[in-house]
Amino acid sequence: MATPVEPPNGVRIQGKHYYSMWQTLFEIDTKYVPIKPIGRGAYGIVCSSVNRETTEKVAIKKIHNAFENRVDALRTLRELKLLRHLLHKNVIALKDVMMPVQRRSFKDVYLVYELMDTDLHQIIKSSQALTNDHCQYFLFQVCTYYLAVEHVFLVV
Repeated sequence: MATPVEPPNGVRIQGKHYYSMWQTLFEIDTKYVPIKPIGRGAYGIVCSSVNRETTEKVAIKKIHNAFENRVDALRTLRELKLLRHLLHKNVIALKDVMMPVQRRSFKDVYLVYELMDTDLHQIIKSSQALTNDHCQYFLFQVCTYYLAVEHVFLVV
């Protein structure tokens, strides 16, 4: 679960609140109410949240020390740029990017996405047998994504 905590330096910043999830500090905008952590990967920790302004459920991904490694920083930038332009039903929507309080010294990046029920990794690892219809559907999604990406590069 998301546990409210005190800010690391003891000073509260207007518009931000602090939560601990999986021993990781989340400094997020007060318009989001974290619910629980839902995933962890090579590039960050993801928690489900609710946007207080819209009551929409979202996923917040914290990319810790986003600029520590040049290659990872470029991957994060690429993800941001692509998702800003890819507005397609088969591509997860980037809803928001939380702005840091101190723009010259921030280390973590917080990206807000639409909340999905599952991801392809969980489906593939599940014990449910994948049918030919499943494989056909996934292939269709990948092809549609590829066409959407090609369109973005042609437009941009």
